[in-house]
Amino acid sequence: MFPEIGRPVADLLAELTRLKAADLPVRGGKVTAYVYDTGRAEVHDAAFAAYAEMLEVNMLDPTAFPSMVALEKQVVGAVAELLGNPAAPGIFTSGGTESIMLAVKAARDARAVERPRIVVPVTAHPAFHKAAHYLGVEVVAVPVDLETFKVSPDAIEAAIDERTVLVVASAPSYPQGVIDPIGEIAARAAARGVPCHVDACVGGWLLPWLREAGADVPPFDLSVPGVTSISCDLHKFGYAPKGASVLLFTDAAMRRKAYFASAAWPGYTIINSTVQSSRSAGPLGGAWGTLQALGRDGYAELGRTTLEATRRLADGIAKIPGLRVLGEPEASLVAFAGSPEVDVFVLADEARKRGWFLQPQLSYAGIPANIHITVTGVTHTGVNAMLDIIAESTDAARAAGPAQIPPGLPELIATLDLDALDDATFTDLAASVGINLRSTDQPEMATVNAVLDALPAPTRESILIRFLSVIYS
Repeated sequence: MFPEIGRPVADLLAELTRLKAADLPVRGGKVTAYVYDTGRAEVHDAAFAAYAEMLEVNMLDPTAFPSMVALEKQVVGAVAELLGNPAAPGIFTSGGTESIMLAVKAARDARAVERPRIVVPVTAHPAFHKAAHYLGVEVVAVPVDLETFKVSPDAIEAAIDERTVLVVASAPSYPQGVIDPIGEIAARAAARGVPCHVDACVGGWLLPWLREAGADVPPFDLSVPGVTSISCDLHKFGYAPKGASVLLFTDAAMRRKAYFASAAWPGYTIINSTVQSSRSAGPLGGAWGTLQALGRDGYAELGRTTLEATRRLADGIAKIPGLRVLGEPEASLVAFAGSPEVDVFVLADEARKRGWFLQPQLSYAGIPANIHITVTGVTHTGVNAMLDIIAESTDAARAAGPAQIPPGLPELIATLDLDALDDATFTDLAASVGINLRSTDQPEMATVNAVLDALPAPTRESILIRFLSVIYS
């Protein structure tokens, strides 16, 4: 609560420590999603110091703070050099979602048509759906092959019509860590006069280093004919603090379509390169500091150890009875499904009991429910421990049996008007599947995930929105 009298700094930090006690750990490699850890404390320290140095610089006006222009040029230039076109114009953004939103905006504005559409694989990140929602664009989602989990260039081309303003491919797609056939997709899009965006938010700053370490990484960046823009998150495998992504274009004219300016008011000049106006240059400083602290040799070494860890992990999981790796991971993302006797949602809960967070993914478009693991720099030293936990949790899940869904509950939920329920009623409904929204304790999620998995995507979305509303009430 807001205090009547200001509190000492030591008191504030002590409260933050107390509030974070139930958080997942951001270091050590036991959390296999959301956080990226090099395992090198000095890199974190450099990023922290650079972030703090730029914390109060406002990126609203580049003429007021030339330091942020200089840093952004360096950071964007480093990404452009790595991704096939050192001269590519770009924008530093707050994350992959903002990069994607600006790519969609630029494509929409560059090809002004009524009721614009974007064509994406079903494995494309939800940020494209979010961008479409905000920007008034329709999403045409194309199924992927259920063995390779890659989208077919023929299927993408068949979905293009006169209203298509952008075609999307992933390098890699997050769910199974595979790279769509970028070259063929970009060529088909170019032949139809449609821009092609590569979502390399995960892989942009990773795949080049994996290739250098010996991985067979196909061409995916701005060097590929027909690719007109690409997004690359530095707060993923660039290991920068959160709030750091880069969007690159093949030409400055398209970048200008991502900008926003307004002179229709009597106040200060408004020109924004991103969705945000006022924003701290802290994330930019943190990204710059991380790149400088690691350098090419640091990233090359991380690429080598990450590639080795990914291969060991995928091979080890494939040997555990009841589990199977989905597709052939081409980055450092590994997804594995269970079997009739091993419920992956129960497996995830069992791992959580043992101090490890393994990320569950719901089934969709023919892709089974699975567990997703993001392999980072720190994973290399803990692969054996992770495999032991997965094997132990698999045995425990087999012994426990699949999550039990209360009879008729999915059918009941599907008939409800969730928007009409007040928060108290929704809280009671959550309690019926074992989730006490009034408790701060970590619930077992297997039954919840099983119920969500049994529901259509729109109903899942309604439930998740209600859940978010309740926990912030």
